[in-house]
Amino acid sequence: MTLLTMLFPAFAQKESRDVKKGNKFYKQEKYVESEVEYRRGLEKNHKSFSGTFNLGNSLYRQKKYAEALDKYQTAATLTDDKSRKAASYHNAGNALLETGDFAKSIEAYKMALRNNPKDDETRYNLAYAQQMLQQQEQQQQNKDQQQDKQEKQDKQDQQQQQQNKQNQEQKQQQQQQSQMSKEDAERILEALQQDEKDTQRKVKEAQIKKGSRYGVDKDW
Repeated sequence: MTLLTMLFPAFAQKESRDVKKGNKFYKQEKYVESEVEYRRGLEKNHKSFSGTFNLGNSLYRQKKYAEALDKYQTAATLTDDKSRKAASYHNAGNALLETGDFAKSIEAYKMALRNNPKDDETRYNLAYAQQMLQQQEQQQQNKDQQQDKQEKQDKQDQQQQQQNKQNQEQKQQQQQQSQMSKEDAERILEALQQDEKDTQRKVKEAQIKKGSRYGVDKDW
């Protein structure tokens, strides 16, 4: 879908020369010059619907969407004419679309249709904005799901790293304990062997002493 615009200059017989001059520049696509003239006109009559609405158009053409939106919203309050109100809300919706605020653009288009229910261009843009909002929400949902998935994966990776670290520490402790047990066993064995040697030595010494004490020489 392609956005439909209502960026025509609003005319009024009683507007100042500045606004009329701005309209002339606007038709020539000299939007900076038209902006200057519209601002001059508004300095003389800040309640001018045409000056305010057309200034919004000049700003819109320069892609100054936030400033244009402000002028369209102001223009809507400066008139009781439903067609002018509808045009103001329609263009406000366009400016909001350009900034990516689809939800608010939908509200602006609905306001335009309340003032001009037969406006097919506004109805078209409303459908477009609703479609864009749906896509935006779907993209956000996909992004949230992907983020949740990534966070879950990161958490699992962190838990796995912690588990691996614990396993490594446990393995090192077991190795240390095993090493200590081996060393202890060697010391015990060495001590036992030494005790056995000492025992054998003492037994031998005792036997020698016994033999010398109770030995009998036979006389023939």
